[in-house]
Amino acid sequence: MAQESKAKSITYADAGVDIGRGDQAKEHIKYLAQKTFNRNVLGGIGSFGALFRLDMQRWKNPILVSSADGVGTKLKVAFALGLHQTVGIDLVNHCVNDIAVQGATPLFFLDYLASGRIDGEVIQSVVSGLADGCKANGCVLIGGETAQMPGFYSDGEYDLAGFIVGAVDRDKMVTGANIKVGDVLIGFPSTGLHTNGYSLARKLLFEVAGYKPTQYVTAIKEKAGAALMKTHRSYLHVIQKLVAGGLTTGMAHITGGGITENLPRILPKGVTAQIEIGSWPVLPIFEHLRELGSVSQEEMMRTFNMGIGLIAAIPAAKFTRAKNLLDRAEEKFYVVGRIAKGERRVQYT
Repeated sequence: MAQESKAKSITYADAGVDIGRGDQAKEHIKYLAQKTFNRNVLGGIGSFGALFRLDMQRWKNPILVSSADGVGTKLKVAFALGLHQTVGIDLVNHCVNDIAVQGATPLFFLDYLASGRIDGEVIQSVVSGLADGCKANGCVLIGGETAQMPGFYSDGEYDLAGFIVGAVDRDKMVTGANIKVGDVLIGFPSTGLHTNGYSLARKLLFEVAGYKPTQYVTAIKEKAGAALMKTHRSYLHVIQKLVAGGLTTGMAHITGGGITENLPRILPKGVTAQIEIGSWPVLPIFEHLRELGSVSQEEMMRTFNMGIGLIAAIPAAKFTRAKNLLDRAEEKFYVVGRIAKGERRVQYT
């Protein structure tokens, strides 16, 4: 009698998903997230949905403001350098800025982290950065998703996205609707590329110039990878000062698309933003990128922030008050242009 063959039982681990390793990583994530909790968090990490109590004593007529974003191909540089904590801070700060320019206070943050195979140390490093970013911005890391997707991502690589919710009283929203002819445009310096323009920057530095991420580049006086990994700056505290003082009619976070595409997003009909080239110091990394690829001025201005990460419109009558406030707070800024009558776009002079 022929012996029956017994088929092997296939498990999820055979398909490349290690549930045990994932569970271990989640325990570390819980600890890091809970360090950011405040009294408005109801329950803990692990429920089907995160619960957050909106403090109605703080908000008279609250409007919720939300945003979602990612770190983009800056992650490729992080992979090459094995530097993972700062991308978590990058993500939080980017999302915080996006809602803060509308006058919102960040309340809570969720992340999505997907990789081909869970690496506990890498996951912990990324989430540690997320937690640090949340604590620095006064918001809660309330939940997220860590996904194992074997065959979808290359070994050692992952993707990272974030989702933020904030609140603002309706009468304190900053929408740009009140921007008027004569308003002064002030710009706040960036730390570098922040989280935008990396596909072009990596091509120019690593393909055209042939630099290694760890190679010192004389033109920028630092290593190529270090220049690209400068942390995306949070402008929350300076934004809050301007909003509390009633000193701004509109603010633009300068991200993908540069000044060219981001500033018009807050302009009402009938006005144009006149930006004066040379009114702020352009960081060496941008000058070097321009030279490496003979990149046009137009292309540079609509790809990179060029050293300005936030632009605020200040009514001319309030400019002196705004200047005094920022000077006392030791916040560096530059007068980069003015609002004039015209089409809703940026004009460079």
